[in-house]
Amino acid sequence: MGTFKKTLKRYIGLIVVIIAFGVFIIINHELGMKALNVTFFSLKEMLLVIPPIFILLGLLDVWVPKDTMIKYMGEGSGLKGVVLALLLGSAAAGPLYGAFPIAAVFMRKGVKFSNILVFIGAWSTTKIPMLLFEIASLGAKFAFTRLLIDIPGILIIAFILSKTIPKNEIDKLYENAENL
Repeated sequence: MGTFKKTLKRYIGLIVVIIAFGVFIIINHELGMKALNVTFFSLKEMLLVIPPIFILLGLLDVWVPKDTMIKYMGEGSGLKGVVLALLLGSAAAGPLYGAFPIAAVFMRKGVKFSNILVFIGAWSTTKIPMLLFEIASLGAKFAFTRLLIDIPGILIIAFILSKTIPKNEIDKLYENAENL
């Protein structure tokens, strides 16, 4: 009986969601089916994005030595680390949730916390494919104006967060990344 309770506790969130979908479909069939279709579409999209990200993570983990990452993006990297974080985040493809496993590998490799924040910020706002789309649909003036506003914003947010989050909290994040 203990195993059943443990399994039930582990999957309670999924069970609640399935029941909620069932109730929603009964109450409003059309809207419930639409929500179910959106959920399956998102799940399919996620299953197509995550495996390539984990393959790249494995390659990054094996091919790039920790010393190299520390040299280029670690505590003493200075402007070089910030620019590299911006470029890596901007060149990334895929949804934002793909940035977090990469950030965990960066933490294990000794990348400076503020550079990780810059990387995540760049991934979320300065992607090159998004910039090209904006140029084509909204015009170059809009796209580059947004980019020129976003980059300082990313840098300011990374600086503020790295200075306001207590060192022991940052150390816990790095420790948790080591245990993944």
